[in-house]
Amino acid sequence: MQKITVLGAGTMGHGIAQNYALAGFSVALYDLKTEYLSKALSLINTNLTLLVQEERIDSARKEEALNRITVTTDLKEAVGDTDFITETIIEVLDAKHQLYRQLDELVPEEVIIASNTSTFSLEQLTKSMKNSKRFIITHFFNPAQLVPLVEIVKRDETPEKVVDQTVALMKKIGKEPVVLQRDIPGFIANRLQAALVREAFHLLEEGVADAKSIDLALTAGPGFRWAFIGPLETADYGGLDIWKSVVENLAPELSQAEKVPSFINEKISQGKLGTKAGEGIYNYSETLVEKALEKRDRNFIRLGEIKGK
Repeated sequence: MQKITVLGAGTMGHGIAQNYALAGFSVALYDLKTEYLSKALSLINTNLTLLVQEERIDSARKEEALNRITVTTDLKEAVGDTDFITETIIEVLDAKHQLYRQLDELVPEEVIIASNTSTFSLEQLTKSMKNSKRFIITHFFNPAQLVPLVEIVKRDETPEKVVDQTVALMKKIGKEPVVLQRDIPGFIANRLQAALVREAFHLLEEGVADAKSIDLALTAGPGFRWAFIGPLETADYGGLDIWKSVVENLAPELSQAEKVPSFINEKISQGKLGTKAGEGIYNYSETLVEKALEKRDRNFIRLGEIKGK
């Protein structure tokens, strides 16, 4: 593979494009408006500058990566002579179907099309496609340029060649791919994450502790070891007999809520959506958000370096 196309230059798209460019691929980054593409290039430049400052790459490699990325609002141009397509447009099924119908007409059958969806199943995504066997899910995690995990979702009829090529590509760009044997809602990581966040919301709603204490209980405890030892390996280290007792004793006490708590809906109705709105569960100033994001990304870069050793 030589040329990769990324469709959608938003929150995930620009980071995914950066991954491919750093790995030596020519990248065509597509979106509907030039201002989206300009913002994406600015973010990629900022992200690469941070990698230079953290001595993960040098300035020459940064410029080489930037030079490998071309941007366009012309879909036909974006997918011309491409070897692999990553779709990262909005999570609206009709919009995705419309795009896929266009790709069916523009792209040869041997070109793999991968969606970064975190919402829809393969069956939902491909029902309007002529050639659905070449379609697969590659679910990156935000920030896509730093988080190693990519969940790969296939169907029984997905050719092994498509899976193998996708896995190889993800490894080539420095990711750690996990192939799911079943196409289930939320895949693996979001299901684990949602279970934990549901309990965190419950603890906050019940007044067990404040938000900062709940977050610290995770980052200084389970989160500290989960960077290197997952929950199932943790159970082995602790002893399955011990964890049997933990689950039996705690499971009845855990939140079984099937809806988000009312305080979350209240914040949403008030426009308190989190960092992008200046307030969510915490309060943020614009300067504080920028510093927090930079600190987060620097820590992710350093953690990635440790894990890679």
